[in-house]
Amino acid sequence: MSLRLGDIAPNFKAQTTQGEIDFYEYLGDSWGILFSHPADYTPVCTTELGRTAHLSEEFRRRNTKVIAISVDPLDKHLG
Repeated sequence: MSLRLGDIAPNFKAQTTQGEIDFYEYLGDSWGILFSHPADYTPVCTTELGRTAHLSEEFRRRNTKVIAISVDPLDKHLG
């Protein structure tokens, strides 16, 4: 299965750095941006996540929640 821009992502539950989430419950009535990144602590990952964090107020103003999906296991994000 693949997703394209504008597709409705299927619901899922996941263990995250913020605890367990149900994707649809997490979004509520917000828009959502779901993106992946290559691996922890790589230049691309650091740039993507840093820029997204920098824009967090703008996303909030637009009623949009962002979540990053990683290829790395959860315990690797705690560093």
